[in-house]
Amino acid sequence: MKKTMLLFLTVCATALTHISCSNNDNITEQTDVTTVGASVAIDAANEMDVNTGLLVTKPTASTGKTTETPTSGICATITVTPTTDTYPKVFIVDFGSTGCTTNQLTRKGKLKITLSGPVTTTGSKMTIERIDYSINGLKLEGTIEYTNTTTVPTVPQWTRKVTNGKLTDTQGRVFTNSGILTVKQTAGADTPFLLDDNVYEMIDGNHTVTSEKGGTLTLTVLETLIKKYSCTFVSKGKLKVQGGALNGVIDFGNNDCDSKYTYTHENGTVFNLGM
Repeated sequence: MKKTMLLFLTVCATALTHISCSNNDNITEQTDVTTVGASVAIDAANEMDVNTGLLVTKPTASTGKTTETPTSGICATITVTPTTDTYPKVFIVDFGSTGCTTNQLTRKGKLKITLSGPVTTTGSKMTIERIDYSINGLKLEGTIEYTNTTTVPTVPQWTRKVTNGKLTDTQGRVFTNSGILTVKQTAGADTPFLLDDNVYEMIDGNHTVTSEKGGTLTLTVLETLIKKYSCTFVSKGKLKVQGGALNGVIDFGNNDCDSKYTYTHENGTVFNLGM
């Protein structure tokens, strides 16, 4: 049996609360299913913020230095301190109190991005802090640490660690989260001044999401996740989902640059979902 619905980033997992299962579909409590949707929304927001960090801190082809001029594709005011080519360096990406919209996503507040050194240098860390920050009404808190752990120069690699993560959806529901992933770059490393051709693989790691009612999910990389810089969402790979009555797999598809994914429960029930 298949059920179909849309999970919009604007309302997080609200649509999931309207699931009605037949007697043969005794899957889970409503809150648990909502947490699945929240976890995917959290991951999408984390990816978006890391992409923003990479974009605003990338060096320019002409000077090899980072820039404090407005960055194409980001409707925000960007300031850099210090303006000299020294580290640590702090970038403030200010979307304003009323927000600005790009690709139908409205962001408000600020991202504070601190570089200990160039993000392409082994050992360097990019730290992203959220300040009164939201995406389409979803309030996001917490810190993302993106640390370069490269050992083979031709295969750049990072860890992405989330601490004190919190998502408050448009209904006022709160989901806390934390986790760590290993990320390696499999395309685009030979064009450091161009990001659109970058492809990243998340080869292992896990994160946990806990609802305000105490239900906790653990999501673990089951099959390598593929994330193209040019795509908003993960386009391929699988996550194992465990927690409460939930035991199943999230499948992000066949590497298409779209927002579709499925959740398959252990009893074979499939939910076709979209961000």
